[in-house]
Amino acid sequence: MRRTKVVRIYKKTGNLRAVQLLLRHTKMDSTVRYLGVDLDDALSLSEGIDL
Repeated sequence: MRRTKVVRIYKKTGNLRAVQLLLRHTKMDSTVRYLGVDLDDALSLSEGIDL
């Protein structure tokens, strides 16, 4: 259930940093691996989101 919820949040918002905080990951690489997305794609998406 944990993975499903954060994957849905990521897909809906594209906010990788928010997902990282929710999962309490210290490294962005860990979050990207957890989600199963490409790092470059994830960073591109997250840069487009204003916090």
